[in-house]
Formats: sequence, C-alpha cells, structure tokens
Amino acid sequence: MSFERPITIKEAVENINKKNYLLPAIQREFEWEPEQIELLYDSLMRGFPIGSFLFWDVEKEECLNYRYYEFIRDYHERDNTHNPKADIKGGEKFLAIIDGQQRLTAFYLGLKGSYAYRLPRKRWNNDWAFPKRKLCLNLLTPAQEEGKEYDFRFLTEEEYELRNEETFWFKVGDVLEFNEPYKVSDYLIENELSSIPKNKALFANKTLFKLSKVIHDEPVINYFLEKENNLDKVLQIFIRMNSGGTELSYSDLLLSIATALWQKKDAREEINGLVDKINNAGNGFDFDKDFVLKTSLVLSDFTDIGFKVDNFNEANMSIIEHNWDKISKAIQLAVLLTASFGYNRDTLTSNYVLIPIAYYLLKLELPNNFYKSSYYKEDRDNILKWVIMSLLKRAFGGTPDNVLRPIRHILSQVYDYYPIADIIERFKATTKSIVFTEDDIDNLFNYKYGQNYTFSTLALLYPSLDFRNKFHQDHIFPKKYFTMKKLLKYGIKEHKIESYLYYFNRLANLQLLEGTPNLEKSGKDFGVWLLERVPDKRSRREYMEKHFIPDVELSLDNFLLFISERKKLMQVKYKVLLQ
Repeated sequence: MSFERPITIKEAVENINKKNYLLPAIQREFEWEPEQIELLYDSLMRGFPIGSFLFWDVEKEECLNYRYYEFIRDYHERDNTHNPKADIKGGEKFLAIIDGQQRLTAFYLGLKGSYAYRLPRKRWNNDWAFPKRKLCLNLLTPAQEEGKEYDFRFLTEEEYELRNEETFWFKVGDVLEFNEPYKVSDYLIENELSSIPKNKALFANKTLFKLSKVIHDEPVINYFLEKENNLDKVLQIFIRMNSGGTELSYSDLLLSIATALWQKKDAREEINGLVDKINNAGNGFDFDKDFVLKTSLVLSDFTDIGFKVDNFNEANMSIIEHNWDKISKAIQLAVLLTASFGYNRDTLTSNYVLIPIAYYLLKLELPNNFYKSSYYKEDRDNILKWVIMSLLKRAFGGTPDNVLRPIRHILSQVYDYYPIADIIERFKATTKSIVFTEDDIDNLFNYKYGQNYTFSTLALLYPSLDFRNKFHQDHIFPKKYFTMKKLLKYGIKEHKIESYLYYFNRLANLQLLEGTPNLEKSGKDFGVWLLERVPDKRSRREYMEKHFIPDVELSLDNFLLFISERKKLMQVKYKVLLQ
C-alpha cells in the first residue's frame, strides 16, 4: 500500500461520473446531513485538511468476484437513499473506495448532484415536502454562522434565484465550467458583480476565484492505494479503520461484512429492501438495519446472538443467507401482526419486542393468515398482552440479549401456542419481570395524551377491539374546557383549577375511540354526546362498562369525582390483567 499522486476534486468527481470509482459491498451507504457537506466545502475554501483516502485497485480478472455499487448522484431523503448496483460485466478496471465514500459523495452532490430533504413540519408522504436543492455559495457576504467563513447552503431554485444587497447565490456546480481563469472574471462582469460596492465586489472576486482554484487546481485528494486483490485483507483493513470510531455505525459495518460474504443474494439490497417494506406497513414504523440483523441472529438459533464482528463470520452468514426467505417472511408477518394491534412508529417503544414474535411465527411455519384468522385469535390475544406488558415494563431496555435468549429457549419448546404464562414465570423476581406491582399500576395513570406509552396503557383495557380499524386517543371531557379562563367562566372554584388542569390530559380522562365517533364527538360535552350517541339505556350501560365510565354525574363541575371513580375501575382491571 502506497501514497499516490494527489488529485483535484474535479478529477475525483469526473472519475465518479465515468464510474471509474465504485463502492465495494462492504461500504455503508451515504449518511451525511446537508450541514456536513456545507462544512466540508467551507473547510476546503479555508485550506483546512480533509483527511486522506484509501482506494483499492481492482484488476479485471478479479472485479467479477465481488459486488460493487455506484455513488449516489441525487440524494432524496425519502425516495433515493440507496446506492445503485454497478454493472461490471465488461470487467473494466476501476478503483474501489475503501475509505472516503462520504466525502467523495459530498463533493459529487455539491458539484453535480442535488440533495432533497424534508421541510420542517411537513408530512412524510407529501411529495412537495422534499424540494430538490443545489449547493450554493453566497458571493457577497461571509457566513454569519459561528465557526464558518463561507456561506454554503443547499437551496431550492426559488431560494437561490432571490438576490438582494446582501446575497448573490452562486450554484457551486457552475464552477466546473470555469476551466480557464478568465471565465471567473467573465462571470463576475456578466452578472454585474464588478460594479457593486467595492467591499462586496472584492469579496465576490476573491471568493469565486478561490472556489475555482480549490476545485480545479489544488490537489487536495491524498490517497493510499491498495493493490493486492485479496478480499480478506481489504476486509481487515476496513474493519481496522472503521470499527474503532463513531463515524461508521456498527450495524453498517456488520451489514457490509454480510454483504461481502453472502454468495447468491445481495445482503445490502435484501436487508435495505426489507427495512423499507416493513417501515411502510400499517401506519408506518421506524425499523432499521440493526433490528433486521439482530433478528437474523436470533432466528438462526445461534448460541451467541451478540452484535459483534465475530458472529458475522462466513459460516453464520451462510446460514442466514440460506434461511433468508423464511427470516424475511417471519419479520414481515410479525410487523403485520403488530400493525394490526394498532402500533406504529410513535407507539412501538421498543422494536426488539417483535423478535420473539417473529421467532414464534417461524416455528409455526409462517402462517400467512395469523394476524387476521379467527383460528389464531386466542394466540393473538396472548401475544398482544405480552407485547403491552413488555413495553410498559421496558423489558428490552439495557441488555436485550438477556431477555431474548431465555424467551427463545421457552418458545423453542412449544409449537402451537404463545406461552405467555411461562415467559412471565421465567422472569419473575428478576430485573426483567413483567409483573406489575400496585405502584407500577398507579404510575400508569401519570401517562399523558399522545405520549409514546399511553397507547399501550389504553390498549390493555380494550382486548376485544379490532385495531385494524383506526382508533384515536380521546379526551372524555373535551380539552377545550381546560384553560384557566374557561374553567372560571364555567364556575369552577379557583382552588380546584390546578387539579383540573393536571388530570384532564392524563390517563384517567382518556379512552380509545374509533375515528368516526371521535370526530363526531369533537368538543361536545361528554354527557350530552353520550346521550346522543347511545340513547338506549341498556346500550349506554354497556358502553360505560366497556370504557370504564363510572356511574356519576358527567358534568364539568363533577370532573374530579369522575376522575377518582374512573381510576378505581381501571385499577381493578389492571390488577386482574397485570398482577
């Protein structure tokens, strides 16, 4: 391995464009935020070191033995985050990037590509929430942000076309056209940047000439070149360079190793594709590669399921690849089941709770209709109860392997029912117990509307609900009444108001209600709405029992008694279910 002649950023970008630089399967995908790219360009302009690079010279006869990817060219936070697979059937020689992918991709996106990220407070499924952005440089004034000298920003076309006395946005990629120094001057003259106030004209002149020079002329890409075509050696170099730092996540490293060792399937495509698919199930989830890789270790029945390089050896990877179709289906069925329980990215507070479910479904030989068939209803009820108890008790916090291994052992002994009683018994009197004490139950009532754990707490009370329908967390006494001003207006004594404001948003004033009835209820007085919704006395009594509504006057001035009595009813139910 030796240092080679340094090259310019323009040369590096051209090599990416011509596909002379590719990414080996052991590489992670692009993960930099726009701010990191902007800061990298600022460092370039200021002459700061940007670190060395490591390339691997892949010979023609060797290139077909491994898997490679192209650089991502137009990054889209939702729709285009995966590198396309490289077509190397022609066996042309190229350089594989072992260290430096993030920086090289940043150079390419800044000069030739684009970066689309979600606007604040916009919905994920809204296409307009992800405008295409180009890297731009303000030629009139320095950066105002502390620690930066040059004002680089990713801007939409509408943003970079806006100009005033303080801003003239130059698309950084246009500098590639300045292959002669005089073209910088031509640009400044054509855009009347030579006739503005002197201090700004000088800044624009200095800034644009500096950008052109750092892209075209300065050989800032210093790289080592590994010429030995030995994957094992390259893998060891890769691990040595990346496993000790924080820039490369451990799951990326393990996925890279799996990708390099799978023989028939593309581990990166399979695993990333599965992550995308399960995250789109139901109302959306937030699974990642860590979850899929950990589940693969557990479902493969490896004794050691630790998340470490040693467990991602050739033998283990061969087993996972061989069983991948079943593992993938088990994960998908577990996610569908969890979605049918009403969970989503906001309410599923630990993804690891799905791993035993996937293992159990694998043992059941992956029944497609498990999440909806009446044949499995009792089994589903037991699983839902176990999910809720495990989530509320934070059973998978700390070291989840200490929970996963014993549960897997229990599940491996049965094939036709989910052994919730055995699991509860196994963890009794341990730090992972999912049995609730009276204090635990009392603490449930501190949960507020919209908090992550509130859904689980409420769902436990409604085991017969079909959560495939959309349910809302509903304030029984509408929240519109609960301001100091309104409570005083409705005649609530001032010394009670603090308690009213404390309890209205907490568990004892919440219920799960289907979307349509909840919209109909809206801000109506609860007592009035209940009479309208359920005029039949017998049906109304059933509704009240189902929702733990106490038989007290349902008026606002009786709110604190309502809370006290409803809490007692709920506590009785929780004790039956949880103790």
